[in-house]
Amino acid sequence: VTGAQVAAAVIGAAEAGYRHFDCASVYGNEPLIGASFRHLLRHGLRREELWVNSKVWNDRHDDVVAACKQSLHDLQLDHLDAYFVHWPFPNYHPPGCSVDSRSPDARPYIHEAFMRTWRQMEQLVDLGLVRHLGTSNVTIPKLRLILRDARIKPALNEMELHPHFQQPELFRFVVDHHIAPIGYSPVDSPARPDRDRTPGDTVDIEDPVIVRIAARHGLHPATLCVKWAAQRGQIPIPFSTNPRNYTANLRALTTAPLSADEMQAISGIDR
Repeated sequence: VTGAQVAAAVIGAAEAGYRHFDCASVYGNEPLIGASFRHLLRHGLRREELWVNSKVWNDRHDDVVAACKQSLHDLQLDHLDAYFVHWPFPNYHPPGCSVDSRSPDARPYIHEAFMRTWRQMEQLVDLGLVRHLGTSNVTIPKLRLILRDARIKPALNEMELHPHFQQPELFRFVVDHHIAPIGYSPVDSPARPDRDRTPGDTVDIEDPVIVRIAARHGLHPATLCVKWAAQRGQIPIPFSTNPRNYTANLRALTTAPLSADEMQAISGIDR
């Protein structure tokens, strides 16, 4: 998918009713998305109607303020609604590298180093550049330490969440600590390249439980996964540049909810 296609989808999705847009510098398309935001804001959409995220990438953990200002410049915005630490450790992999590549400079999670990054994140709030801070791809032990030591606590946590990967312990911990769970890959990644596949992989949208419940509601299995995610209490962020798909995902949230039995059946297919 090209950056131009993503930029066009931002406009189309906003016109369909979407208001939450999840960006990141590492995606390489923020300047193009910025042009889309400018178009939308010039044609009647108000900034306060949008919720825009971005994230600091692994190679900018020591330069967070400048990284955020670059994203703001590229997105043509004066503030972000939420800014995330994309990964909790500063391990950088160059574009196009093999999935098996290992950086000689790779480091494990070091809490003191992460908190130096988080102090810079807090500065963004103090400067009025960011409204809320978020963590991403963290575990419960890491979150416990961050919550203990942060002056400004994370308000959101991005995590992989879909029917075959529900992460119930992490999900419950986040909710119990008043952190909003944002679920990326809400239909998993059935189209991911072969290099990222393993023999034990499963496909959520082919699961008999998902297929059966989707048919009952007249939905595509992928759309059902998004509906389940929202009803469970997480914020799903499905990625699509296809107007038919992103419109169907949004429309499904307005139809009759899944029954308690259906929600229970889906909870039972967690792998």
